[in-house]
Amino acid sequence: MENIENKNLWYPYAQMKTRKEDFLVKGANGVYLDIYHTEKKENKKLIDAVSSWWCAAHGYNNKEMNEAIKNQIDNFSHVMLGGLTHEMAQNAAKKIVEITKDELNHVFFSDSGSVGVEVALKMAIQYYKNKGYMNKNKFISLTHSYHGDTFKTMEIGDDPDYHFAFKELFRDCYHIDAPKGLEASDDEIRSCINELEIILKEKSKEVAAFIVEPLIQAAGGFNFYSYKYLNEAKKICDKYDVLFIFDEVATGFGRTGKMFAMDYCDFTPDIVVLGKALTGGYIGHAATVATTKVFKAFYSDDSEKAFMHGPTFMGNPLACSAMLKSIELYEKNDYLSKIQNIEKIMKENLIKIKSDKIKNIRVFGATGVVEVKNSKDLKGLQEFAYEKGVWIRPFLNYAYIMPPYVIKEEELLKIIEVLKEWFQ
Repeated sequence: MENIENKNLWYPYAQMKTRKEDFLVKGANGVYLDIYHTEKKENKKLIDAVSSWWCAAHGYNNKEMNEAIKNQIDNFSHVMLGGLTHEMAQNAAKKIVEITKDELNHVFFSDSGSVGVEVALKMAIQYYKNKGYMNKNKFISLTHSYHGDTFKTMEIGDDPDYHFAFKELFRDCYHIDAPKGLEASDDEIRSCINELEIILKEKSKEVAAFIVEPLIQAAGGFNFYSYKYLNEAKKICDKYDVLFIFDEVATGFGRTGKMFAMDYCDFTPDIVVLGKALTGGYIGHAATVATTKVFKAFYSDDSEKAFMHGPTFMGNPLACSAMLKSIELYEKNDYLSKIQNIEKIMKENLIKIKSDKIKNIRVFGATGVVEVKNSKDLKGLQEFAYEKGVWIRPFLNYAYIMPPYVIKEEELLKIIEVLKEWFQ
């Protein structure tokens, strides 16, 4: 009988009986992971094509990021925000307000992107409760959306490949289609908007918010869609008194080519969630940012109207120091120009890959996706890329590139060449 007691570390989205622990990270620097292959007993440097689930914007072992966190840890590493405060959290909140859209003036910190979305959902429900609407506690989201792995985020998500084990628990969300493609026709956009309005005509008294991953639905299949849809959706939400939430955990901090996906839009979302690259990939943290309109519903002499949430590690000083330094690096090193160059290189090279196995190749900002017709056509790609010096982790029907923004042209071209060789 197999001895399973030594399976101490339980990995994500993995069948532990068949999973191999082949790729052991021994170090990391810049865009490179130092890998020891436990089966082959060899060391290899791999270019990270996916930024450790899209968060390591500055690459690894960035000296300025390291120094910022070291300086803070020598002062104090953590205090609770219950009854206490500190300048790092205050300054981080002020900086987030400074770089986001007007009206987004109030920042609530939490531990991770998923929790940040939970905070946004609770905020929307309590917003209406504080205003006297007791039954507005349901949500609308997009089909093929992914908002996290905690309970309410699973419910508003719509991806059976992640959450099928819990689907019988989901009952308080309506899912609608987003238009397909950045250049979707006006007719398709109008059709999708009509779907939203049909639901709200009937259900607006029970719907608190419409939540979207703006412009890029990442884990749900990398659907890119038009900002024009979002502009029209905001008008419908306002018409029926429903909050509009942007989940920018994946899209924020340059991934779409602008600092935030909301920067493409001509309105300010009511609530925005930031995570992943918020701290440059150094430490888990999230920010749920609300407009003053939302904040006013909680600002009262009545203690029962206070927002009822409080993560232990919210506003962690180390995370806040990482946030501040990360944002400084974006600004002083003109990362948006770097991202434009990444997009240009992928548009010039990635989309030229040809194969009967490929359904579609698309590029937007610092995101490139090769979608295949059959997921079996990506089986073995991870190992193939390893042999070529690249770390890439396809899932379902998608091989994608979301590199650190500090990647050099020759390194990005090497990733693309590996994909080209795979499909030859």
